[in-house]
Amino acid sequence: MSENDKQQSMEAGEIARFLSYIVLLLASVALFVSAGHIPSSMFETLGAGAFPRFVFGTIILVAFIAVIDSLRKIPRDAWSRFGASTRHWIKTRFLVILCFGIFVSYLVVLPILGFSVASFVFVLAIQLLLMPRSPITILIAVFVALAFSFGLNALFADVFNVFLPRGDLFHG
Repeated sequence: MSENDKQQSMEAGEIARFLSYIVLLLASVALFVSAGHIPSSMFETLGAGAFPRFVFGTIILVAFIAVIDSLRKIPRDAWSRFGASTRHWIKTRFLVILCFGIFVSYLVVLPILGFSVASFVFVLAIQLLLMPRSPITILIAVFVALAFSFGLNALFADVFNVFLPRGDLFHG
């Protein structure tokens, strides 16, 4: 690795740190505000949200200092190089990002569709994305998706007496 590549790698790392500090700062501000809405009893002097607000206020202060320090370390021309390297990074990790997106979608639709239907679609989609596709592998994928969605639901309900989410769409 050349000295120029090392420098660009250091700059990209600093920009990534800067962006993570921004995310941490914004999340702390949101949690600080939401901690103010925690109901408190009349016996508490400071209120139930005082300690969480103190913690998140401290994190806000530290994150703000980290943002300023990180911003100070980033050269002006590093942002354009970071954009190009980010596009390359996304291209090389496209399947991982797509699988993560499918997983997030699964978590969003799980309360709506229920465990069985959402899990069937999720498992089948991941398999179809990652496996070589031929008629026999697609048939195997459907059976695997059925086993790990409706089969697991039946196992938990009948054997363990644990009922997985049914979903609002079908049983609302």
